[in-house]
Amino acid sequence: MKIKRGDGLNIVPFIDIMLVLLALVLSISTFVSQGKIKVDVPTASNVAQENQDEDKPIYIVVTEDNSIYIDDEQISEDKLESFIADIPNDKMVNFKGDKKSSLDRLVFVIDQLTKKGHNHDKFRIDTQRD
Repeated sequence: MKIKRGDGLNIVPFIDIMLVLLALVLSISTFVSQGKIKVDVPTASNVAQENQDEDKPIYIVVTEDNSIYIDDEQISEDKLESFIADIPNDKMVNFKGDKKSSLDRLVFVIDQLTKKGHNHDKFRIDTQRD
């Protein structure tokens, strides 16, 4: 049996399937949430962009019921003080507070960082764009 020179494997359907799979993966990956703890952050007109060159920042999250989480693990105020004392002064800290949470929690976290002498440019409050 002799194969004609023009005959060959048609890879166009394979490429179509791969493009559909790529589109599905890219669209699903945009829906992956930033964290495991549901927080409804307040909005702001000017939101700072995250610097990708730095190490992974520490996330301090305050939920609607004023529970404090550090990197998705719940922590008490006493343990938060000792945790903040161990953070290097040049480590980026992101604060994400629910808009129904108490302002007292934000002030507490900022106070602990300031007492320690944490760099002011290494603290960010996360909000969502209008």
